[in-house]
Amino acid sequence: MAEREFSFWDKKAETMPRNEIETIQLELLKKQVENALLTPFYKERLTKVGITSPNDIKTLDDLKRIPFTTKHDLREVYPYGLLAVPHSEIVRVHASSGTTGTPTVIYLTAKDVDMAADTMARGLAAAGCNRYDTCQNMMTYGLFTGGMSFHYGAEKLGMTVVPTSSGNTLRQIKFMHDFGTSVTHATPSYMLHLHQAMKESEFKREEFKWRIGISGAEPYSEQLRNKMEQELGIEVYNCYGMSELNGPGVAFECQLRQGMHVWEDRYIM
Repeated sequence: MAEREFSFWDKKAETMPRNEIETIQLELLKKQVENALLTPFYKERLTKVGITSPNDIKTLDDLKRIPFTTKHDLREVYPYGLLAVPHSEIVRVHASSGTTGTPTVIYLTAKDVDMAADTMARGLAAAGCNRYDTCQNMMTYGLFTGGMSFHYGAEKLGMTVVPTSSGNTLRQIKFMHDFGTSVTHATPSYMLHLHQAMKESEFKREEFKWRIGISGAEPYSEQLRNKMEQELGIEVYNCYGMSELNGPGVAFECQLRQGMHVWEDRYIM
């Protein structure tokens, strides 16, 4: 059997030795502490544990000294209590639905938006996507981060993006057929719903170019993944993220699909 070739978006970053990753992590942790100290909320919390300057962070192990930030904390300082940059630098706001109380909000600078797109491009490349793919993004656009962050990452990789957003299944199917969609981004439950609707549509499965499904925003088992792959005739890749970490793309499966890769030059595990 021929050895499978793997694709990269940023090979240097994605194959970096552990010692280089840890050097970057320490540098960025210090920078994050410096930013956090600009907010009254974090300044008070960090001062209580003896951190008044980035220089108080000597090793990655010092991360253990920093208190957790909870959803309750985020709601307590709504809307601008955690803003560590001038308001003029904010280019986008995302927020939770607020169904369980005050919404939790994140603010993105232009640099944040670009970094989120770059991180997503890494994941898509790892899953075997490329600039020759047409990607139909069936996640909701708006305050939810899943739609827009994925969209910008796919564009950065060079993919053709069809931003259908969620719902309107018959139109989704028509566009998949007409535009030659090869990659989709949707929840696992919607992918199965889509398959059922495709069987009832005027189109035959062999008329579609669909080969990869990126699935997230809902937990799912290996059994469900196998079911999706068998019924849909595609490869399904898991994508993980959270709004507080710039949305999807924090971790992604590569083509081996033996677990998710966390981009540790940007996130500390």
